[in-house]
Parts: sequence; structure tokens; C-alpha cells
Amino acid sequence: MSNKKSVLVIGIDPKCIDFSSPEFTAMPGITAEKVFMGITGSINALNDIGYDAELCWTDLGKTAIETIKTHLQKRPFDCVLIGAGIRKVDSNFSLFENMINVVHEYAPKAKICFNTNPMDTVQSVQRWV
Repeated sequence: MSNKKSVLVIGIDPKCIDFSSPEFTAMPGITAEKVFMGITGSINALNDIGYDAELCWTDLGKTAIETIKTHLQKRPFDCVLIGAGIRKVDSNFSLFENMINVVHEYAPKAKICFNTNPMDTVQSVQRWV
């Protein structure tokens, strides 16, 4: 058994995002490549510093909740991070709310945290575990 803190990082798959929409153009310079590189880099960084981190990409709602449930049922997590692209975008409000409730139900002991962009994921996790 590992003593590493387990972390699930939930984010919208960048391939599903319309970065030309007004909600995303409000985040200057953000692209699918930057999101992908930022989050996968953060997963690697978390694992490099001693966490057991895994990534959960979702779509914009069609299968997102089931995808998260599947991840949360695999094993217990000490921390679940929900990405800024989910919680900062007004059109994702209902999805965000549903995600919080699924995390609460399937990982009731996990700390919940949020990043402000793909680049501060490690710091966001470290605030809680």
C-alpha cells in the first residue's frame, strides 16, 4: 500500500472546447494545446513530487458525470481538483454543480480544490494535501 496522497484532476478535454467562444476569449491566449500541456505537465509534476495523481478528462456534459463516477469508484482519492474551465465558465455552471455533488457522493472524504488555470494545479493541490 502506498503512502502517497491520491489526487484526481478533473478537466474538460480541450478537444471539446470552443476556444473562440466569448467565455474562453475572456482568457487571453488560452488554447487547447496550452490546456493539454498545462494539465498533463501538472499531473507529471504532482507524481514527481510524491503524489499519486491521475487525470480525468470529461466532455461538456453528455458523459461527464458517468466518466467522473467511473474514476471515483476505482479507488479512494484524498483530493479532487475541478479545473477552472469547468467552474469559471458560466455555461458550465450546471455541469460544475453536478460534479460537486458526484464528488461529494462518491468521494466524501476527499478534499476538493480548484485551480485558476492549468499552470497552478500543483499549488492548488498542495493547499489541501
